[in-house]
Amino acid sequence: MKNRFFKISIPILLLIIASFYITSKFVKPAPKKEITIAVGSKDAQYYKTALEYKKLLEKEKVKVNILTSKGSIENIKLLEDNSADVAFIQNGTITSKNTKKIKAIASIYYEPLWVFYRNEGYKIDYIIQLITKKISIGEIGSGTYDLSSKLLKDNGISKNNSKIFTFSANKAKEALLNKKIDAMFIVSSHKSKIINQLLADPNINLLSFKRAKAYSRKYTYLESLKLYEGTINLYKNLPDENINLLATTANLVVKNDFSQELIRILLKKVREVHSKKDLFSKENEFPNLTNLKLESNEEAKIYFKNGDTWLEKIFPYWIAANIDRLKIFLIPLITLMIPLLKGAFPLYQWSMRSKIYRWYDEVKQIEKTIHTLKDNQLQQELKKIQYLQNEISKETKVPLSFMGEYYNLIMHINMIEQKIKVKIKEN
Repeated sequence: MKNRFFKISIPILLLIIASFYITSKFVKPAPKKEITIAVGSKDAQYYKTALEYKKLLEKEKVKVNILTSKGSIENIKLLEDNSADVAFIQNGTITSKNTKKIKAIASIYYEPLWVFYRNEGYKIDYIIQLITKKISIGEIGSGTYDLSSKLLKDNGISKNNSKIFTFSANKAKEALLNKKIDAMFIVSSHKSKIINQLLADPNINLLSFKRAKAYSRKYTYLESLKLYEGTINLYKNLPDENINLLATTANLVVKNDFSQELIRILLKKVREVHSKKDLFSKENEFPNLTNLKLESNEEAKIYFKNGDTWLEKIFPYWIAANIDRLKIFLIPLITLMIPLLKGAFPLYQWSMRSKIYRWYDEVKQIEKTIHTLKDNQLQQELKKIQYLQNEISKETKVPLSFMGEYYNLIMHINMIEQKIKVKIKEN
């Protein structure tokens, strides 16, 4: 009986092990808990935002490396060179037509284009009025340079009729304050120290885009925003009038092969940082995936559509992620469990009956030899059958539903015992 049990159980066990081994080949290994983020300069808002992410992610045991750069264009190159996993870029600096290797995972806040010019007693309402002027349009490789170049071209301003400089934001600010240039373009959050310094300076004016709506129609990634009087600083009344601004958005982008699990945990922290009401945005307006020039990452789409999974609501993130990764093991488990469950009752019946039927081999052997035995041998067999009865009563424990088979065995043994006794009397 034991041999029969092993003949059945060992193949089943081997089948289960083989199924899990084959399935394991389709399970992705857990990602390395490390993210490298490309930002702008240390003075820029991207860097400060990345520090917020770093603080939150490191609480989840995710190591965060921050790479500084000149801006959006250089950040894209860092992604393409595999030097970074995630990057901040200015919306519109690259489109899906230009790359298939990079996907967007979130638009995180508005980035207005600020055009500051020296206050020389007259107001500038149109970019075209900057013709012949000395203008800084941001460093080559920055999002500011990319957007400013397009707007200047739209207004017929070039190196042929104006002096164009590619200063960093800090250098441009100093040049503007020292009257070395007439105007500067900068794309940055309203929280920027440079923006607040220039707004507070009475010798510097901020251009209000009269044709902001027209620009936003031409460039779909641009929005027309209203900066109301006093919203930056009520006490100082900054700005001192309503201003029309053009704004793009700051985007987070990733490499195509970046871990889905790290994307999800990053987006959880991004939502934590950017979902609050801001100067230009309503509560929960950001982060989002609207109006992007890059194709959105599939995992980001799922996250923004469905939010946290039920596992993430119950367990800490990494436990939920590991459970989710191993769910593929349910396939062989269910595949094997269905036939095993179907065969469980017959197997149970067989195991119970085997406790009874295993005695029949000995009973049968005794019955075969009764007619050929002599008196002393018959006495030995009688003792043997009586001992067997005693052993069966001690060792054979079966449920009530199998007592019929048990009493049949006892009846057969009693019958053989009587045969032996009769044979002894005859001799």
